[in-house]
Amino acid sequence: MISVEIYCKDVTRLLFRVELISFDKRDKKMTKTTQTYWNPLKSENNGQWQAIEGLEGFAEELTLSIDNETGEYTRLTRFQPGADTASFGAKSHNYPEEIFVLSGRLYDQEFNMWLETGHYASRPSGEVHGPFKTEEGCVVLEVSFPNKVAQ
Repeated sequence: MISVEIYCKDVTRLLFRVELISFDKRDKKMTKTTQTYWNPLKSENNGQWQAIEGLEGFAEELTLSIDNETGEYTRLTRFQPGADTASFGAKSHNYPEEIFVLSGRLYDQEFNMWLETGHYASRPSGEVHGPFKTEEGCVVLEVSFPNKVAQ
């Protein structure tokens, strides 16, 4: 199980908790990779982040957990200050995904909306989103389910 808790700035109130569990139904073993506690947002872990192909200089990703059997994954996406993906256009996936903005602000042109810290979406298969831009930078938690492809 992976648990992410988000608190308000004064740390007195829990705003959001995500618990992620994936089991193989045949033998009840967890098939998603596991990780002991660590903080991927600390500067000493910057070397763990990978540039997103095609978005070099705009965005990086860090896969937190992946199920190599189903393809389900949990990752962080970090948009650099000033990033603008307009030249890449909007995008969609044929599978559902969930996102939660952990920090910063991110503009989603498709929705004509600024997503700020605490914004959450559960996107159905095929939902168009982006392109994105940010002035200050942004970190987004993403949980994707490519094994649940829309028919």
